[in-house]
Amino acid sequence: MKRYIPFFIIAFILFVTIGDKILPGELGKSSIQTRTALNNFALNLFPTGKPKTNPYERTEKELQELEKRR
Repeated sequence: MKRYIPFFIIAFILFVTIGDKILPGELGKSSIQTRTALNNFALNLFPTGKPKTNPYERTEKELQELEKRR
């Protein structure tokens, strides 16, 4: 059984990458759905990159207060 694992992995990769172009009907649609699900899963593994806070907020407040003093 261990010797068949690389063939299953290669078949799965081919199914996900080009299955919608080669396979007819429902198999093609399931290939698209699998690829979409894997893409969404991979994108959700990493944060969006947007900071939760404004890093310059304190500096901007100080500048506004400095402007008010003048």
